[in-house]
Amino acid sequence: MSSYIQRRGEMIPLDQRQLIAKRYHTVTAAINSEFWSSYSDTANSLYVGSYGRNTAIDTSDIDILVVLPEQEYQRYDYSRGNGQSRLLQAVRKAILASYPRSDIRADGQVVKIAFTDGMNFEILPAFKSLDLFGRWTGTYRYPDTNMGGNWRTTNPKVEQEAMAEKNRQSNGLLNDTCKHIRYIRDNFYSSYHLAGIVIDSFVYSAIKGWAWNDSGFSRSLPGQYEQALYQAYSLLRFSGYKLSAPGSNQTVDATDSIDCLGKVLKHIVG
Repeated sequence: MSSYIQRRGEMIPLDQRQLIAKRYHTVTAAINSEFWSSYSDTANSLYVGSYGRNTAIDTSDIDILVVLPEQEYQRYDYSRGNGQSRLLQAVRKAILASYPRSDIRADGQVVKIAFTDGMNFEILPAFKSLDLFGRWTGTYRYPDTNMGGNWRTTNPKVEQEAMAEKNRQSNGLLNDTCKHIRYIRDNFYSSYHLAGIVIDSFVYSAIKGWAWNDSGFSRSLPGQYEQALYQAYSLLRFSGYKLSAPGSNQTVDATDSIDCLGKVLKHIVG
């Protein structure tokens, strides 16, 4: 039985979004107080990940990027051993001041906050990447504690802008498709791994010129759009499971997600 794409809209209830915002401001204020000597609860932070791209359907992972001063990068980059690990511990300590009873752990690239109500935050400390003239390039450096510690780069703003523009062009079909795939994953294939960035990057590439029209259908005949998605998935398997993130074109490795993506798309096609 098929499960064709349908309009999803905002799937996270208003009260949950308000709680997310409250906790976002608390975390931001804690970071700004510790690292910037500022009382602002909005500066130097932004939503990233699925929530930032407006494709999230629940509160299991709310990702926040917090920008730290450049001198902190110099401090931890020059320190002996795994400076990236020590940086995550410093961020963890700052957040603990506001949430002393919460389960807060440094894990790989982020500091994770597991709230007792099931909501989870992942805090990514980052630094603005500067060119030779001291100008911001638009990308961020963030720590990775694996393999002795190193720095990686990300450009979430350009990814969010690209997603928003294609969602506008498709009359909302892009976001609805990403949310629908998440819904099928969570309700039928939750034991499998399918990363959010893989979903969003795949749909961004596969959607082509498809769009919702005034009658609410994105296809000439029922199932045509879904078949087009499945065909795009078949091509992905032959490409070495490599996708490009929207806007930034950074490589997204879909190797660990490819099997679940196939199961979800086959379920949708029916």
